[in-house]
Amino acid sequence: MSLVEKDLEYIWHPCSQMKDYEELKPIVVDYGKGIYLYDKNGKEYMDIVSSWWCNLLGHSNSKINNAIKNQLDRLEHVIFANFTHEPAIALCEELMKVIPKGLHKFNFSDNGSASIECALKMSFQYMYQTGRRKKTRFMALSDGYHGETIGALSVGSLDLYAEIYNPMLMDIIRVDAPDCYRCAYGKCRDNCNAECFEKADKAFDMYADEVCAMIVEPLVQGSAGMRIYPPIYLRKLREACDKYDVLLIADEIATGFGRTGKMFAFDHAEVSPDIMCVSKGLTGGYMPMSITITTDKLYEAFYADYNEGKAFMHSHTYSGNPLGCSAALAVQKILREEDIINKASITAKYLNDKLNEAFDGHINVGEIRSIGLINAIELVTDKDTKESYDSKLRIGYRIYKKALEKGLVLRPLGNVLYFNPPLIITKEEIDKAVSLCRNSVAEILN
Repeated sequence: MSLVEKDLEYIWHPCSQMKDYEELKPIVVDYGKGIYLYDKNGKEYMDIVSSWWCNLLGHSNSKINNAIKNQLDRLEHVIFANFTHEPAIALCEELMKVIPKGLHKFNFSDNGSASIECALKMSFQYMYQTGRRKKTRFMALSDGYHGETIGALSVGSLDLYAEIYNPMLMDIIRVDAPDCYRCAYGKCRDNCNAECFEKADKAFDMYADEVCAMIVEPLVQGSAGMRIYPPIYLRKLREACDKYDVLLIADEIATGFGRTGKMFAFDHAEVSPDIMCVSKGLTGGYMPMSITITTDKLYEAFYADYNEGKAFMHSHTYSGNPLGCSAALAVQKILREEDIINKASITAKYLNDKLNEAFDGHINVGEIRSIGLINAIELVTDKDTKESYDSKLRIGYRIYKKALEKGLVLRPLGNVLYFNPPLIITKEEIDKAVSLCRNSVAEILN
């Protein structure tokens, strides 16, 4: 059997209807370099989606490679209860230089969903141990995505992922999320006062006495179609959480480490969450690792004699893995020494300009929205009514298949095509990727 045949014999791929693979066979990747992937036949693909948003500094980055290789000869893994190691300590020291003010304690997990679960459990137990035992529920934005474990699915609300599991999920208080493209208030995200926050105000007023934490994807609701909203919404959210004694959880798993043009999305709002979850770009996409970062105030509610039963009894086998920590340390060093985020801000403007130029006047492009190097192209049947294509037509998926033929990985979010490339993408690579994207859209929508 060929490698493709063997793959289909054994592997159940994530987030896939495997019947689709009868037509679109799995692509066997041989190696990667920079923003490119190369299959077994030597064909190159531009990884414009950063392999699910995690490849921060390009594939096979020599500095990250060497950091992992050097660590591998010393220590590959060790139990992280009562043991520690230098890469983990050094990583915390480095992250302290860049994380939002007030965050200070680091709890390691091995993936983004696990980090979210950790944050939810921390919030619940914190309220319990500080005497606010009626505060047992969570508040979250509609159309959010926070991962695919049961707790993470509960606070998320996209039916694509969660609907069938509803009988298993927690009862969450939903707040209508900002939808700046279809703003019900007739405002623009660039100069509004987040009038839509009145929905959150009402929810806090009604339910705050029973809410322990509010979780949010800051500024970008990724899986909802890269919906982008203004920083003032986060500032109002911080004020409301303070007023109503609710913890604020920032899900920076997709937005952290320069994706939005600043180190973290919350930096745009100049406020801090009580808990922040990071993963994806943390290790440059090299190793599965996440961290739930919180304040001393929250941490102190768990600090007591063992027999008081206040310890946070939450663990992962691969917590604080030395290889992951070494990769993350290398990422921080590269970001700082090579001034990556500031350089990416220049290419970010270039990318947005090129996309707007390429699709100027296109009757089916409703909006091209951007923050940092993230750009989302929303496809509609009518620009005036902003009507979306019927999901059964799978317009985005058809464009994705056409782009693959041309060597561009343009995995869609429904009717939204998006660019979320490694921060090291060049202007020449942008020119090529935009051209391939435009041509793929043209061949499907004509």
